[in-house]
Amino acid sequence: MENPVIDIQNLHKTYHGASHPSVDGLTLQVGKGMFFGLLGPNGAGKTTTISILCGLRSYDSGQVIIHGFEVRHQMPHIRPLIGVVPQDIALYPELTVDENLHFFGGMYGLRRDQLNERIETYLRDFGLMSHRRKKSGYLSGGMKRQVNLIAALLHKPALLFLDEPTVGVDVHSRQMIVENLKYLHDNGMTILYTSHDMKEAEQLCSHVALVNHGRVVCEGVPNELICDASVSFLEELFIKKTLQ
Repeated sequence: MENPVIDIQNLHKTYHGASHPSVDGLTLQVGKGMFFGLLGPNGAGKTTTISILCGLRSYDSGQVIIHGFEVRHQMPHIRPLIGVVPQDIALYPELTVDENLHFFGGMYGLRRDQLNERIETYLRDFGLMSHRRKKSGYLSGGMKRQVNLIAALLHKPALLFLDEPTVGVDVHSRQMIVENLKYLHDNGMTILYTSHDMKEAEQLCSHVALVNHGRVVCEGVPNELICDASVSFLEELFIKKTLQ
């Protein structure tokens, strides 16, 4: 692949005291404009990989390059280019939705008028205008995840990292998140998404890599992988590959 947005080569990470590596020679590339699914069971190394890409975890060996910058030494150049939606809710429960978004937007150095406009737009797009004055601690789990996503989008990143963005959410919130992610991808955003929900991944992803025990076990376009493996759904392929 020429000029990948993400280029991971032979990545290794073993946590102190662990008997097995969390990431064991992971190699993959993500091209510009892809909706890339990093898929696997719990413990496959997905969250560790995302944490390394975001500069939140160190790694033992290998090479990780994002937009031409090396993660280990050039993270200050990378941070303005990425948005991160962690698996755990990253909001201040005693602040309102508005206050949380103004706080996170302020961290990106956005002008007040620009930030106000973007908050208005995203709250409207996500159907959250009537909840903007509520403390985030009193929101439903699904609404918290939507606000988490908005916080990562305020500076309009070129690359969005999503770690299990719909886990534990209600049906309506899941639909709202999925529709907005499709819109972002259709409008050119590159997205790296982790999940063990194969039905959702098949609906969203243009490319996937199935990982198990910190290694890629298969990679490609979902429909092509399904056809080549003579299965009907991505979930069947997932079970077949991750039980080996």
